[in-house]
Amino acid sequence: MSTTRPEAASQADLDAVHAQLGRVPRGVAAVAHRCPCGQPDVLTTEPRLPDGTPFPTTFYATCPKLTGAISTLETSGLMREMTERLGQDPDLASRYAAAHDDYLRRRAALGEVAEIAGVSAGGMPTRVKCLHVLVAHSLAAGPGVNPLGDEALELLGEWWASGSCVPDAPAAGGQG
Repeated sequence: MSTTRPEAASQADLDAVHAQLGRVPRGVAAVAHRCPCGQPDVLTTEPRLPDGTPFPTTFYATCPKLTGAISTLETSGLMREMTERLGQDPDLASRYAAAHDDYLRRRAALGEVAEIAGVSAGGMPTRVKCLHVLVAHSLAAGPGVNPLGDEALELLGEWWASGSCVPDAPAAGGQG
């Protein structure tokens, strides 16, 4: 799997994400991660959308194959089990709190938005509310930053193996 540094989104990237989401992406700051097929699968999103709406989801998963696989995990009860483990495992809770701090630091680098100050996403730092955010954070930040995002990512398997979710588009960027 490819881990990339955030990079400016090209028009081809924005077109691919439009095809993935079925709508024009909003507030794109960068491509945070690319699928092995070369297409964006996680965007870095501005903390305030162009219409002025505060947006705490800095790392936004866009690939429908990825988001579908994550949704399947969410329906399995994994989030409840992870939240229970946070209450029983101080080391895990500490690493998850550090992931929350990392998320806030990365968002602050994009700009401060008072309405969402101190609020990360996905339920961090005390519960698991959205695996999509945790997996997107893990893909964007790389392994070892978000322990529960890493766990969920490991459980997903190779969601990309059947080919690009944007089959008519040429590979955008590199496989970085």
